[in-house]
Amino acid sequence: MQVLSVLRNSGAKSACKIYAQLIGFIALSLLCAVVHADDIKLYAAASLTDALTELSATYQKANPKITIKKSFAGSSTLAKQIENGAPADIFISADNDWADYLVKRGLLANESRKKLLSNDLVLIAPLASETQVLLDPAFNLNTAFTGRLCTGDTASVPVGKYAKQSLTHYAWWDKISPRIVGTEDVRTALAFVERAECSLGIVYKTDAQLSKKIKVIATFPAASHSPIEYPGALTKNASAEANAFWAFLQTDEANAVFTRYGFVVLK
Repeated sequence: MQVLSVLRNSGAKSACKIYAQLIGFIALSLLCAVVHADDIKLYAAASLTDALTELSATYQKANPKITIKKSFAGSSTLAKQIENGAPADIFISADNDWADYLVKRGLLANESRKKLLSNDLVLIAPLASETQVLLDPAFNLNTAFTGRLCTGDTASVPVGKYAKQSLTHYAWWDKISPRIVGTEDVRTALAFVERAECSLGIVYKTDAQLSKKIKVIATFPAASHSPIEYPGALTKNASAEANAFWAFLQTDEANAVFTRYGFVVLK
């Protein structure tokens, strides 16, 4: 009614201008709605950054109307964001705990859940380091190096939780825990070691192999920690476009990319 009143009270030329502006605004709003509908919001563990960035680009090239908006961080951070209302379509965690956390809160479509990938846990040091470590409970890790050991936060970030399990397995945890720097995600821990701000780090094999500034000095056996698995699922409000992209991430084409980045594809 207010619009009609403005049109009546304006001159013909002015009224036409207002009407055109109104139509333009409506058209723009509809266009924004369409663009928004084709956005896929992907929330994934930081260790998947490179592989999923490549796969997203491949998918968008084949589907030019689709835009994939990616958020990479620690699985714990992403899960909390989704719990607090972040508009995610797909969540891929670096452990089962945070996927379970969202399922219990009714935020993931559990029927879409799939364990996509696996990884290895490695001990790293700056490239110039001469530190040597023997994976044996009799070895004294605490005296083998000076400085700090970086990994994800051992209470919440998956890589940190796996790290604590392995350090406990070798009876090193009690002595080494005061020297641990817990980070928000695995990439931050990697960066600390790259800059030699930490003398040692515990990260995933896939992250270590991307860096030319560090070296792997030990690989923790699978028996020393829980299986490193990457479960993913659609959220309850995921779009049809997100469903199609999630299916693409499970194809042979996607598996080849994950394998190239060092992940083990779970069947």
